[in-house]
Amino acid sequence: MKLHPSTRLLLVPVAVSLALLGLRAVRRTWGDEASVPGVAMLRLFLVGVHPVFGEELRPVLEEESQVYRDIIQQDFIDTYNNLTLKTLMGLEWVSKHCANASYVVKADRDVFLNLKYLVRRFLLPKKHNFWFVPREIYPNATYPPYCGGPAYVISGDLAPKIYGVAQTLPVINMEDSFVGICLHALGVGVTDGPPGVFNMFRLEYERCRFSRLVMVHHYQPRELLRLWPHFQEENGTCPP
Repeated sequence: MKLHPSTRLLLVPVAVSLALLGLRAVRRTWGDEASVPGVAMLRLFLVGVHPVFGEELRPVLEEESQVYRDIIQQDFIDTYNNLTLKTLMGLEWVSKHCANASYVVKADRDVFLNLKYLVRRFLLPKKHNFWFVPREIYPNATYPPYCGGPAYVISGDLAPKIYGVAQTLPVINMEDSFVGICLHALGVGVTDGPPGVFNMFRLEYERCRFSRLVMVHHYQPRELLRLWPHFQEENGTCPP
């Protein structure tokens, strides 16, 4: 695994072990580590073991990892109900190997992510002064405030704290809600972005519109590969 001592932004896409096209699409689009000029970025895919083809996929994932050095895998079944385990795996890795990251971006592989706008609008310093769970696992009627699962940003120093407090709490299968529970236990609040900047629902692609958004959910690998070159083109007609 590659280590960047000066990493400012750690990008953690959540992948599934069978979806190699998704990994490759993310690498070639918003997950390109050189996509944000002036920002050191490290990409890290989180995968488990495929429930059916685990052994068959192992050598394929090992080869992919040797080439790109951006995959970590742990021995749990890669299903939706185990997304919480997958996120905790990523937080553990951050805590042990990249605790100096200024920010950590967790994102699903089926989102359209505009990191350039995220960094410029939210992460750079301002010049002038983010289902059912049995009651025996989580007894409260409501969750604490939490950030929507498709993509959110946490400060780098929070990653080890979240991982630490998670060891004292019963794990639930709602990953984003569980991170919110951890934040609540730490006494840390969540902050909403401006309306419409993080989109939980799909929006049809339009370049100028997307240039002012951070995240749009429900974009598949082939769509990312088709749209990304156009999105990267310089276009002076879009408002700043």
